[in-house]
Formats: sequence, C-alpha cells, structure tokens
Amino acid sequence: MRLQPLPPESLNSELRFVHDEISNLITKSQGQASMMNEEGALLGPFPAMLHFPQFGIPALSFIRTLDTFATLDKKVREVAILTVGSTFGARFELYVHEIMAEAFGFSKNQVASLSSGIRPEGLNEQETITYDIAHTLTHGKIVSNSTYKYAVDILGKEAVGELFFLIGSYTFIAMILNGFDIPAPENNGE
Repeated sequence: MRLQPLPPESLNSELRFVHDEISNLITKSQGQASMMNEEGALLGPFPAMLHFPQFGIPALSFIRTLDTFATLDKKVREVAILTVGSTFGARFELYVHEIMAEAFGFSKNQVASLSSGIRPEGLNEQETITYDIAHTLTHGKIVSNSTYKYAVDILGKEAVGELFFLIGSYTFIAMILNGFDIPAPENNGE
C-alpha cells in the first residue's frame, strides 16, 4: 500500500466533511464490508481521494451521481462491477463487491465465477448482457451494433448509457486501487 489511510482527526474541516459524508454513505449502502480501519479512517479508494482532493472530490461527486440516479437492478450493477474488478485484479473492489453480490442474492459459485472473469451459469438476460458488455469494454473492444441493440431491447437506452458510465467509473476506481497498490482488508472474516 502506497498511501496510508487518513485518521479523521488529522483532516482539515473540508476534508473531514468529505470523510464523514463518505463514511455515512458506505455504512448505509455497503455496511457488510469493512471499509474503515480501527481509527475510523476510510479504506479502499478513499485514502487516495482524500490525499489528492483536487482530483478525488470531483471523482467522488461523479461516482455519487451514478448512485443517486441509479436505475439498474443491484444485481446487474454487481455483475458489471465484479467483471471490471476481475479484469483488472483490483483486490479491494473484488473484496467489497463479492460481499455485496452475495448480499443481493448471487450464489457463492456465481460470485467466484465473476471474480475469476468467467460468466457464471444461471444469470438472467439482463445480467448476461451486462457481463458481455463489461467484458467487452474492459478488454479494450468496441461493443458491437448487435450487442448494443440487444442491450437496448433488454435494458432500455437510458440503462445502457448508465451501464457504460458505471463500467467506466469502476474501471477508474480499479486504476486508483491498483496504482496505489491498495489491498483488501486482511481480516475480512474469511
């Protein structure tokens, strides 16, 4: 790990506000995963965002917008996120979203497959097209016209747009996690 988590009491008032907002959001939405250390410092991509607030705060605003206006089913979102995480080997991203995918109803086998970069058996039509699109984009390819049209038929045009931005945002997060060599928590209950 190239950046240390920042204890909340070490932050100036502006960054402390951002820290507390993130803390409140993740406690509500991803409370199953360990995203703070014993000092209350945020883990994962958040230390990088707080160390470099000129980049991190705008990035957080964008990512928050994807959550605020989310219309995709939570399971569809997790397929996309785990596909991105597996492609880039983003350990913290995989850690959090493996937990979230199980919480939303995926089997352990499906989660393991997604985390290994394999399309699992038993996905519904929306989840399958999401996997195909995320896999295509994270491997540097263009989504074919037929795949795009099929996705629009299955998900709707607005949801496909949302999916592209979601995949892009979690690719960004994976790059931050990997660039700063941010691991998954060691004591994650495994």
